Formats: sequence, C-alpha cells, structure tokens
Amino acid sequence: MQAYSLYEGSFSVDASKKFVPFDPDKHDKKDRPGSLFIHVHPFLVASDNGLILLDTGLGFTDDNGELLLHNNIRKLGYEPNDVRYVLMSHLHKDHASGMVTENEGTFRLAFPEAEYIIQRGEWEDAYSGKSDSYKTEIFDVLQRSGNLLLVEGDGMLNTEVRYEVSGGHTPHHQVFHIRTQGEHFFFGGDEAPEPEQFFRNFAAKYDFDGRKSMALRQQYWEQGAPEGWVFFFYHSTNIAVGRPELKENGDYRIVEA
Repeated sequence: MQAYSLYEGSFSVDASKKFVPFDPDKHDKKDRPGSLFIHVHPFLVASDNGLILLDTGLGFTDDNGELLLHNNIRKLGYEPNDVRYVLMSHLHKDHASGMVTENEGTFRLAFPEAEYIIQRGEWEDAYSGKSDSYKTEIFDVLQRSGNLLLVEGDGMLNTEVRYEVSGGHTPHHQVFHIRTQGEHFFFGGDEAPEPEQFFRNFAAKYDFDGRKSMALRQQYWEQGAPEGWVFFFYHSTNIAVGRPELKENGDYRIVEA
C-alpha cells in the first residue's frame, strides 16, 4: 500500500493556539495545564497520477534549516519535487505552514512542481487576516507562484481524486477521497482527526460547527467501514493510517493499515 504518514512530531496546544513540541521522555503533561496533546501527520500517497501530499504540517525544520516534511519524503525514497498535488483540507497554521519554506528570510514554495488545491472560500477567509489560526504571510508566496488551484464546491481533480466541501471545522473545510491501486483512501482533515472520534459522539468547541462535524464523522464511518476505506488521521496519537476490521459481534474497529 503506497500511503505514508509524514509524522512531524508531538505537541501540546493551549488557549494561545501555539504548538509547543512535547516529548514524553523529557516533559510532563502536568506542567502544561489546560493543553491538548496531539500529533501532526501530513500524508503522502503514491497514486497512478503522481505523488499526492495531504496537508503540510507546521513547517518545522531540522538543525540545518531543512523542512522535516522534506526529510520524511526523502526517507521514503522520493524528492519534494516529485510531489504533483498538495491537497489542503483547510489553511489553519498547523495544516498549512509547510506549504512554503524559508531561507534567510526569503519564502519559496516547498513543492514547486505541485498544484496546491484549496477551496476558494477557505482561501478568502484565511487571507482576510481576521483569525490568528491562519499564518497569512505564507499566502502571498503561493498566490504569486502560479501553482494555486482554487476550487469551488465538490468535484473531481482527476480520475483518482475527489474533493468535497464538508464545512464542519471551518466554513469551507474540504475532505478528499483518493481511489488508486485498488484502495479507497479517505482524508477527513480536522473533522475526523483521531480514530477514537468515530466512537464518541461529541461536538467540539474548536469546530466552526461542532454538531455538523459530529454528524459527518458518523456518516464517514457508517459508509467507510463496510466499504473498507483506508482512513488518514491527522492528529492521531496512535493509529495514523487505519482501516476497518470486522469484529465477531458484527461491529467494526480501526486497526493499523
């Protein structure tokens, strides 16, 4: 199966919305009260139409100034310039900061050979600068590049990739279905960020429309489990790439793919 997590790290997030690296071997959760503890997993899919990147992480770099995302792609035997499509669920900074890379104060595209697929409404909301969840300084680089493809509503990018406006986490959040090499991959962005959320009904305060996100999770699971979708979980602390497995009682559970 040609699908991979490009794990960027473990982080704590408090009311300031800052993502602070968290190493359980060095840090204590008690020292960060009121924080959520999450992982960040962009994903890479080797499709028949080329490499697909799903969201781009926080844009963290190593000691040499190289994007961790680039390093992780190279570890899999590919180069960043091999990426043909960057599919963005939405543009919050923990999903979009790796769209560009910085060198001595100059920003450039992190994936110069790729088309960046973004919902027009999400792009306009992000560019407005009304929310500190967006890192607006990176958007100028993408707008000038000629690599930006703004889409509206639901549609097909190519014979393998379908995008659908979901509108739960942000008003123009989108999810992706990728059908390639006999698999149906599903990326729910921040509306299905962890596998446990399929089995707990709750409306999250961090969502634009928590009830809609809750209903969408139920919809994705009820359709995807019997059809054998492979799910990508962007903020999972355990299973990042999972598939449903039928239990003896007739219910499904998520197992590592």
